Amino acid sequence: MIGIKQPGSTNCFVCGVENDSGLHMRFYTVAPGQVETVHTVPVQFQGYPGYVHGGVIASMMDETMGRVFMETGSGRFMVTAELKIRYRKPVPINTPLTLRGRAIKDRGRMAQAEGEILDPDGNILVTGEIIVASIPEDMRLAGDYEAMGWKVYSDEEDQA
Repeated sequence: MIGIKQPGSTNCFVCGVENDSGLHMRFYTVAPGQVETVHTVPVQFQGYPGYVHGGVIASMMDETMGRVFMETGSGRFMVTAELKIRYRKPVPINTPLTLRGRAIKDRGRMAQAEGEILDPDGNILVTGEIIVASIPEDMRLAGDYEAMGWKVYSDEEDQA
């Protein structure tokens, strides 16, 4: 993957390296306001046989689109205020999927992005839009984010 690897965490459902029940996704900033990843969803996240569960798809899209406003080391954390997903075609399990997110508007406290999931042939399977809000300063966790597990993990740590 070409780009700058973004931080992950220890226990997040989508990116947590130590979450045994999670997706273990890795994200890369490929240009300002653009995030991309390639991920193969394993069978335990299946809904209808052979296809990824819609709730898992929504989680993947939520994370991908929300990360377009995150810059490595910036400490800018945002939460989802609104999420719209359009399931255009079934999303297969055990298939490399490309997820992309792009910033649309950034007004500081509130921001908007769009994204999609593509199959290996470039067909668009899912599209989405998100509105995210900055976490108020008085609600943010205090302390050393890296010590709490929020950091850019090496490829070896990702595999652990």
